[in-house]
Amino acid sequence: MTTVQNPPTSAPGVAPGSSGGRTGERVSLIRLVQVELRKLADTRSGLWLLIAMGLAAAATAVIMIAAAPDAEQTYRGLLAFGLAPASVLLPVLGILSMTSEWSQRTALGTFTLTPARGRVIVAKLVAAVLIAVAATAAAAALSAVANLVAIGTGGDGSWEITADQLGRLLLNQVMFVLMGSAFGALLLNSPVAIVLYFAIPTAWSVIGGMVKWLQRAAEWLDVNVTSLALSEPTMSAGQWGRLGVACAFWVAMPLALGTVRVLRREVS
Repeated sequence: MTTVQNPPTSAPGVAPGSSGGRTGERVSLIRLVQVELRKLADTRSGLWLLIAMGLAAAATAVIMIAAAPDAEQTYRGLLAFGLAPASVLLPVLGILSMTSEWSQRTALGTFTLTPARGRVIVAKLVAAVLIAVAATAAAAALSAVANLVAIGTGGDGSWEITADQLGRLLLNQVMFVLMGSAFGALLLNSPVAIVLYFAIPTAWSVIGGMVKWLQRAAEWLDVNVTSLALSEPTMSAGQWGRLGVACAFWVAMPLALGTVRVLRREVS
């Protein structure tokens, strides 16, 4: 007797042999970046940080118009001063992004859906850079409005700013948000990473300025000092070199060590 073997049935609308879902499909990097950007604003802390950056940028514009000498009320001056709060708060967003899987206990779900942890780290870094770009663009628009007000109140109102100067102001934001991300990846604990991010570079700046035999090293390794050149009208080759060394020490090295830690840490 012969038997007839029927093909396996599948759910309506799903072709036989297909998985019937997205299991096994590789999530695109663009999708991962979108998820990380949304996560930055979904948490209460992230949302309030974004709001605080906007309010602080508006406050700096008011301060410049009300208290700065008329000659300093220029578009470049307003923009450089307006980006100061973002350079302080953006790194905290970078830290929260890197530590979110561990502080919120979502690492198991995240790395089950995306087993390649390196792609998740890249998505977090890209999202952090995009936030820095968006913050710079928002500050540029707000500074333009403030400069119009400054013109009406007797300020200089100059619109002169070069592409090099604008690019360096953006680089400053990107550098500090990546530094915060590096600390977050290395420590994987939000409170500890935030405290040490502010404490260690500040302590190094104080010690480097007080201890005579450390002053030479501080010129190359003090990121708070080397980054000041980014807001100056021009930068020399020596200033670029010192900034590069400081970035290698404070950004590249902790980020590399943090990436290794994330890749090897056991998810429970």
